[in-house]
Amino acid sequence: MLKSTLEQWRMFKAVVDAGGFNQASLVVHKSQSSVHHAVQKLENAIGVVLFENSGRKVKLSPQGEVMYRRATFLLDEAQKLESIAYSLRSGTETTLRVAVDIIFPSHLLYNVLNKVSEEFPLLRVELEETVLSGSNTLLSSGNVDIGISPFLYPSGFSEDLCEIEFAAVAHKDHPLHQLNRTLTLEDLKSHRQIVVRDSSAERKVDAGWLGAEQRWTVSHIRTSVDIIAQGLGFAWLPIAIIKNELESGLLKPLPLNNNAALRKALLYLSFEDGDALGPAARAFIGELRYQTMQLPTSDFMDWDLSLIHISEPTRRTPIS
Repeated sequence: MLKSTLEQWRMFKAVVDAGGFNQASLVVHKSQSSVHHAVQKLENAIGVVLFENSGRKVKLSPQGEVMYRRATFLLDEAQKLESIAYSLRSGTETTLRVAVDIIFPSHLLYNVLNKVSEEFPLLRVELEETVLSGSNTLLSSGNVDIGISPFLYPSGFSEDLCEIEFAAVAHKDHPLHQLNRTLTLEDLKSHRQIVVRDSSAERKVDAGWLGAEQRWTVSHIRTSVDIIAQGLGFAWLPIAIIKNELESGLLKPLPLNNNAALRKALLYLSFEDGDALGPAARAFIGELRYQTMQLPTSDFMDWDLSLIHISEPTRRTPIS
């Protein structure tokens, strides 16, 4: 059986934090004698002297310093325990599971998650980074609550979220740039293309132009960017992700005819059943909608060979 109580430890911590018994009594809204009595009972119960005599000042004993650190942890955990009980009582989920296609702007995602975490500080977030049909596969298997995917979710709810702009790019010294003329897709066939593999284990999907005779397939878009930045191939990459490389001139858009260098992909926000979503999931969806609606719609930047958007994804009006 425990010899001490949380209330006694709270009084002890208040005395240390406030700098004295009188000051602590004002913080905890109790009389000085009540605070002093609680601490005295605590010392008697545990058999440890917590404070040293130092005139009018309160000074922790060496043992008291150890106990203060442990008491702080104990009281923090007790507060968390009560907060979790409140969340469970009010129906708030403890974990939010989200699958997001890797072409979605990461800084925007982090902003959304941070806002939701501020509102639900005890919420655990499990983030799955996916490619192509990966988000929908995780959603259909029940492994995530919300998915962001370039494909409509066939068995649940989907709404337009935003458009992602892609550009065909290569290193500034890549042989394709040395041709010094407008390129055709035929010109690309004899050069190495870097593509990202569908992360779904069930249904592999190909997207975009895949006509190169030699292809390197990778599992993450940052790997593709690294390879291309070393001059080892070309690829269609999300402009928002390679903005710095484009602005520095390290990567250059391929001067393809008929605007073939540019591509757009629509991303969808999907979930199984809106009624089954908890408050945190609803907050995530609301913040995601809001932030994508704030994205700039146009921001042009001049390059040597073409004008291509260097902007965040184009806003699309969500389905109500």
